[in-house]
Amino acid sequence: MQPALETDVPRTGAPRDLVITDIGIANLVGVPFRSTILRIDTNHGISGYGEVRDGASKTYALLLKSRIIGENPCNVDKIFRKIRQFGHHARQAGGVSGIEMALLDLAGKAYGVPAYALAGGRFRDEILCYADTPSVADPVEMGQRLLERRRRGFKFLKMDVGIGLLRDVPDTLIAPPGARETDTVMHPFAGIQVTRKGVEYLADYVGTVREIVGYDIPLAVDHFGHIAIDSCLRIGRALEPYTLAWLEDMIPWQLTDQWRQLTGALTTPTCTGEDIYLLENFRPLIDAGAVRVIHPDPATAGGILETKRIGDYAQQHGIGMALHLAATPVATMASVHVAAATENFLALEHHAADLAWWSDLVTGLSQPLIRDGFISVPDSPGLGFGDINPDAMREHVDPDDPVFFETPTAEWDAEHSHDRLWS
Repeated sequence: MQPALETDVPRTGAPRDLVITDIGIANLVGVPFRSTILRIDTNHGISGYGEVRDGASKTYALLLKSRIIGENPCNVDKIFRKIRQFGHHARQAGGVSGIEMALLDLAGKAYGVPAYALAGGRFRDEILCYADTPSVADPVEMGQRLLERRRRGFKFLKMDVGIGLLRDVPDTLIAPPGARETDTVMHPFAGIQVTRKGVEYLADYVGTVREIVGYDIPLAVDHFGHIAIDSCLRIGRALEPYTLAWLEDMIPWQLTDQWRQLTGALTTPTCTGEDIYLLENFRPLIDAGAVRVIHPDPATAGGILETKRIGDYAQQHGIGMALHLAATPVATMASVHVAAATENFLALEHHAADLAWWSDLVTGLSQPLIRDGFISVPDSPGLGFGDINPDAMREHVDPDDPVFFETPTAEWDAEHSHDRLWS
């Protein structure tokens, strides 16, 4: 069942009569990474779209199908409370979060209002995007890549700075055997240390880039590698002259006490949160003042409404919120509505600046979607785009798991267990 355009949504019954009838999915690759788009269909011919977190499994969404069939999609909070127990941190929250996005899309279409209106209204008409940029070893080339982003209109930049840049530089890393080759050991236990030479190398790298892009534009840094807090402190102090927007995910988000130590010792803002599920798991960091910027990904945090709750709670503690994202225009537009509805919002990540066709994956929005570094907040119902572009999406179907929307998912209709969490 294909959805109608939002300008011609069928009105065969009242919103209270809507019932979820099916879920369809499409597995895509290179959009910019691997993503699963999900479509929730209803008895009135209205459909809503969401997106499972990049790199996650479609199973995280499909196992929820039997839990939401027969529900009214306008009861967003009721359904979210029913399925939230099946989410977890990082990619494991992708199914719950993607379904929540699709429910807001459906509810908005049913009531004829944009998703941000269901989240309480909007604080801004345009959403600032920050352009993430793949790292290269040569700092001059890296600076030129970022400068090209700036010339295209991006007004906030991000790059990777970490031990990956030191692998071929002698005397910059100390590591136990095998530590450099694995990413499955949490940072404090990897035993990797960055030497003074390594710290100076990274500082010179950032200094070169900063001189090229200028000191009048925000520049954030990420992907330091699996190093412990001691090396993070040395690197963080060495980077302070370059007035960076934030230092992202230097250590695992679970280590609240270490984040508090790091934040208290540095004058550059610290930032984490892309792998945290639900407000209750952001609270330890926020309550402790352990970071200066929280960084939820709506495709992990719990969707649109839960991410707004996270932002509102952070605001009460004087903390700003940026949004992590590596997604198609579907989750991007869900994030746009979060950003519009959250007062302490800073900037939304964009990972697809090198994909000229990226905006074509959906219809009904301005092309290109990002203009002069901003996305305009749409007033159209739901997430605001007219429909997905099936021809454009088919060009990026995952060859290893070539599932598209017409692929039946009936085997998940009767999946069931006794889900109650108390006796």
